[in-house]
Amino acid sequence: MWYWVEELLDVRTPPQPKTKKKAFVLKMSWFRDRIAHIPQGVDPVTLRKLARWGHQSKDHHEGRILHGDTRSQFDEKSVHTVTEEAKKVALNGEFSLPKEFSHNEFTTPEINSFGHSFRDYDAESERQKDIEEFYRLQHINQTYDFVKKMREHYQKLDKAEMSIWECCELLNQVVDESDPDLDEPQIQHLLQSAEAIRKDYPNEDWLHLTALIHDLGKILLLPQFGELPQWAVAGDTFPVGCAFDEANIHHKYFKYNPDFKNPACSTKEGVYTKGCGLNNVMMSWGHDDYMYLVTNTITLYMMYNNLVALHKEGAYAHLMNDEDRENLKWLHVFNKYDLYSKSKVLVDVEKVKPYYQSLIEKYFPAKLKW
Repeated sequence: MWYWVEELLDVRTPPQPKTKKKAFVLKMSWFRDRIAHIPQGVDPVTLRKLARWGHQSKDHHEGRILHGDTRSQFDEKSVHTVTEEAKKVALNGEFSLPKEFSHNEFTTPEINSFGHSFRDYDAESERQKDIEEFYRLQHINQTYDFVKKMREHYQKLDKAEMSIWECCELLNQVVDESDPDLDEPQIQHLLQSAEAIRKDYPNEDWLHLTALIHDLGKILLLPQFGELPQWAVAGDTFPVGCAFDEANIHHKYFKYNPDFKNPACSTKEGVYTKGCGLNNVMMSWGHDDYMYLVTNTITLYMMYNNLVALHKEGAYAHLMNDEDRENLKWLHVFNKYDLYSKSKVLVDVEKVKPYYQSLIEKYFPAKLKW
């Protein structure tokens, strides 16, 4: 069977584990992730390309592919320049790839830096107990009222004034305890993601920059920015104010969340209406929402790349509108660079620093309020 799969998709399946059961589970998971994002009816050539280029891959507050309120910390020219760049690679109603795709493509690894499948929360590793404890605390404490309180507090932007690159360097002090695939400082994750995209889309510099800044909000873990607990900053996100879908990681702990038995928040739609659009849905508080407050500019990728239950399992689809469904196609492609670029092969920060500083100068003001 797997010989024919490899021949059809022109890719290699994961290495064979010791037991047949583990081998089957691993390969079926791999196969699902390879084809989940591919639309029905594509021709064989396109099928092979999409299987090689993408495993899988947040619109919020007026989000599109890239959209911003130019009246905040950005000058109008910069934001509109980004928007026009984004339009060049928008999907325009069909699942198509950007024209400027590099032949020097990023190759998706089959295993993570710990020797397991990516996002395998059942694998026996030294981090799994800590990760499960992270999600236990997150699922208990992320309530609708908690998110509202956090937004009100952090929208003051009174913690610091600094450049984007200064913020990147602060992430040398941050490790994401919810991540089963990497235990390196977060600046490495940002650069690994950005460099992977840079290989595939060398002419789309706004994409490189999006990857660079997408997790900057994790500075909330540092004392200067409130020293929030990990569960209030990192990890997968999910809507609050409606029923918690079983597709969420470690769903069993939601039963201890006060909203679980709150009649207003425990139905399928909760405080929302069917098809209201994700821009009208409040997500669990974390680094994504914080970065929206800081930049007042948002990308689909930055806001919903952590809503894994949606783009991997189809959860919460009843809240989406037509625009969300169209944008989700792009998210499936984009997300592989966040999830699958994590590696123990570290990026030489000083070597790539001049390039990313030039992008920051192009699209951002010298200083931002945080």
